[in-house]
Amino acid sequence: MPITSKYTNKQVEQIIDDVFDVLEKHQTSPELALMVVGDIATNIINANVPAAQRAVIAEKFAKALQTSIKKD
Repeated sequence: MPITSKYTNKQVEQIIDDVFDVLEKHQTSPELALMVVGDIATNIINANVPAAQRAVIAEKFAKALQTSIKKD
């Protein structure tokens, strides 16, 4: 069953493009970019998810990341 999002692809892609533009502007290495994105994810979870649900949300996020990685 496909996952349905309340966000449009255009909306998501625009935000991704904006984030990439900032990383490019700062000539960010892949390692630093991953550190920044990880810190952003952590801050979003800590600031917006109730403490009792944080571990579950982080685990779901990690699993989604692992399934989206290319295995070529």
